[in-house]
Amino acid sequence: MSTNNKSRILYILKILYECTDEENTISITEIIEMLEKQGIVAHRRTIMTDIESIEESGVDVITIKSTQNRYFIGNRDFELAEIKLLIDAVESSKLITQKKSTDLIRKLTTLVSMHQASELHGHIYVDQRIKPENEEIYYTVDAIHSAINSNKQIEFKYYQYTGRKEKIFKNNGFVYSLSPYALIWSEDHYYAIGYCDKHGKVSKFRVDRMANTIITENEILHKPVDFDIAEYAKSVFEMFDGETKTVELKCTNDLMDVIVDRFGENVKTHELGSNCFKAIVDISISPTFYGWVFGFGNKMSILAPIDVKNEYMAMAKSVVG
Repeated sequence: MSTNNKSRILYILKILYECTDEENTISITEIIEMLEKQGIVAHRRTIMTDIESIEESGVDVITIKSTQNRYFIGNRDFELAEIKLLIDAVESSKLITQKKSTDLIRKLTTLVSMHQASELHGHIYVDQRIKPENEEIYYTVDAIHSAINSNKQIEFKYYQYTGRKEKIFKNNGFVYSLSPYALIWSEDHYYAIGYCDKHGKVSKFRVDRMANTIITENEILHKPVDFDIAEYAKSVFEMFDGETKTVELKCTNDLMDVIVDRFGENVKTHELGSNCFKAIVDISISPTFYGWVFGFGNKMSILAPIDVKNEYMAMAKSVVG
């Protein structure tokens, strides 16, 4: 196949992908006119043969039979509805900066026809949710992935905010050393999970607050034999850090959806009369957990263990006082 033939077929494929969909078809005459604008001369029979070759290569080109056949791309890698979902996810993410969101959305719209892309642009709603400003996060995520795959430790500094809302490095710019085990997405944030030398235990760090991240030559400290990433995420991210205990919660029946959403369908529950039930859950005991319980008012209370119940009551009294 000559260079001109290859160039022509590639242009035809480009035209079909960019200009056609189920509601926007194209004829061979229109393809010829578009090719001529690129300085490519072709005849009807040649175009038909090229389209057949494109179909044989696995591209789903649909032909609408008529006095003048019309063509369009059928199945694509992503359907329009899927692209809409991806765009919504990108735009709503608190991990992705507004600049990067705009760039990613532009790239996503190239996966559909230009007609469908214009439809997407017409319906994109950019809300006022908080977006990060740290562009370094993408390189940090990439470094962590590379470190995990190569079994290497990483080093980084960690940001925090002062009471004056000033962003400074934690512990006077201390360089943390981490043996990364996994990246976990929780509550619109990325977290690096691994063994931290400074803390002397498995810890989590928010990726958007990490800076100057580098991969070292040091081999990672391997996970403890009994360490389970899924269990760690369930206990730590659902209610944050704290000693894990089995807690019995008394809830009104209308909170069953909340309990299932939080702890999964396998959560242990028992009826307590006609209006309430008891949920038995393993949870990290912390002020965050107590605040979550308190948010449901008299619809949820702690039954056991007694030390957790007493600590919750003491915290509530301290807030009132």
